Amino acid sequence: MNFPTLPLPIVAILRGIRPEEIEPVVQELLESGIRAIEVPLNSPDAFRSIELAAKLAPADALIGAGTVIRVEDVAALHDVGGRLLVSPNIDEDVMSAARGHGMVTMPGVLTPTEALRAVRLGASALKFFPASVLGPAGIAAIRAILPPSTTIAAVGGVGEDNFVSFMDAGVTAFGIGTNLYRPGRSAGEVGARARAIISAYQDAARSR
Repeated sequence: MNFPTLPLPIVAILRGIRPEEIEPVVQELLESGIRAIEVPLNSPDAFRSIELAAKLAPADALIGAGTVIRVEDVAALHDVGGRLLVSPNIDEDVMSAARGHGMVTMPGVLTPTEALRAVRLGASALKFFPASVLGPAGIAAIRAILPPSTTIAAVGGVGEDNFVSFMDAGVTAFGIGTNLYRPGRSAGEVGARARAIISAYQDAARSR
């Protein structure tokens, strides 16, 4: 499945969020305009949070899990209504299971070998992680050997200060984690951070 066209190509990463926090935080994110939300599976009771988020979100939103490294978690994600699967690595069995459920997949890659393997396995987008290690120049160099239609996402160390440089490297989607949410941050604070990040993204897009 190709990576869908979203009003904003920003994935909100809610690592560490608890089920009792999820609904007000997701509501703030949706109201800000974000339509892709990831709850990493090393968060407390992550599948319950994903289920609550999926029920709250509109049909065009992408709700799912991050840090998916086990095949059995793919079926569990599908059962709670998740449609987005994000992983820190590229695992053929996980990718195959996700394709079987029609999920949007974003496996983590860092090298040309991993990136080309992910493309061959049908990844919807490539998650260059940690993007801060490669930097825009490293991503641009790998981007040059990938099919032109490949969707490139940057995760880890990206945000308001460097959207433009990553866009110039060919990045078209961004995963935002601690710059947006961290445990203990209120829903109102998350909403304010989301609006600031979106404003910076839009300014960067207009400047190019």
